[in-house]
Amino acid sequence: MIPAIFGCSGHTLTADERAFFRDADPAGYILFGRNCETPEQLRALTDELRALHGRERLLISIDQEGGRVARLRPPHWSAYPAGEAFDKLYAFAPASAIEAARANAHAMGLELSAMGITVDYHPPLDVRQKGAHDVIGDRSLGHDPMQVAAIGRALIEGLASGGVTGCIKHMPGHGRSMVDTHKEMPTVHANAEELETDLAPFRALNSALIGMTGHLVFPAWDADNPATLSETVICDIIRGEIGFDGLLLTDDIDMEALDGTIPERSARAHAAGCDIILNCWAKMHDMQGICEALPNMSDDIAQRLHRALEGTRVASAIADEQAELLAKRDALLALQEEAA
Repeated sequence: MIPAIFGCSGHTLTADERAFFRDADPAGYILFGRNCETPEQLRALTDELRALHGRERLLISIDQEGGRVARLRPPHWSAYPAGEAFDKLYAFAPASAIEAARANAHAMGLELSAMGITVDYHPPLDVRQKGAHDVIGDRSLGHDPMQVAAIGRALIEGLASGGVTGCIKHMPGHGRSMVDTHKEMPTVHANAEELETDLAPFRALNSALIGMTGHLVFPAWDADNPATLSETVICDIIRGEIGFDGLLLTDDIDMEALDGTIPERSARAHAAGCDIILNCWAKMHDMQGICEALPNMSDDIAQRLHRALEGTRVASAIADEQAELLAKRDALLALQEEAA
């Protein structure tokens, strides 16, 4: 098995993709809006991916946070709020915010599992910082690290109740970024003591089954390499200081924050200690190059992958309880509007 997650180009697999994926046997797949037309079409696509590999618990993933980061949208799928909604409620009703987040994620998990999706890249545990770029912005769960951890834990638990594994991101923290990593590389000039704020939510949730790195340079730890490509950050900070022992993914290896070819970036990230390379854009040349650049998956990584998927399930249909969960979420979020 190749330690990479690949994208698909459209609503169905092409003949070339089908042949390549069968031979390459990647760790899993990531879906985008380009892959999601209707519930029936999407479920047929994920069914085909599972049949291709004969693995019921296949890593089929998506970025479904809510708000502006949502690949599945109305009218075919439900709407979910950005993290800021729970942040605002937490300011005066912490227990209600946590319960609203849990209900929201449970409903989301039920919907995703009915689409054959087993992993959601959610929640972001990036502590929001005043004046930072809005690449995180309203996606954040708050300015206080323990609040972020509390809401983040509820989101992970809710997704798991729906049969989906969440992913904490973007380690070791993206909240201080002054630029968008999709376009350029941020350098975070905070010292190690200041960065304890950023590490705190990840440390609190270090038992999460899946985590994702961020493409940021932290001179306090490694002035020459972004976290994704830094053995120091991955081994000493993510595995060491944070204590994370789950499956570690890169953020999208295609992002313009990184330099070098896609296969070169992939090889560097894997050598630095990332378990799985996330490659999103379904470019056959890049995917073939990644397969040539990476070794076969090690036993340790395979065990982390197995643990990450062990609690997932693929539902036959969206559960009836989803509507009740969404109604509960909305009633709790309305408390903030009433107070305002």
